[in-house]
Amino acid sequence: MKNKRMKMARIECDVSQEDLANAIGVTRQTIGLIEAGKYNPTLKLCIAICKTLNKTLNDLFWEDYYEKE
Repeated sequence: MKNKRMKMARIECDVSQEDLANAIGVTRQTIGLIEAGKYNPTLKLCIAICKTLNKTLNDLFWEDYYEKE
């Protein structure tokens, strides 16, 4: 499942994939794969992304029951 919430939060903060990757110490490809739903990040990485984008884990990574329907 694509992580549209993470991508939207990143865009709202005017942060590129490259900038986010550099801020948290991963590659741009890792950010792209997370947003595409092709990589399951560790909790540590999720927390780093949330801190950088000023969001909570619930905001970006909690799978909302209603989004499945």
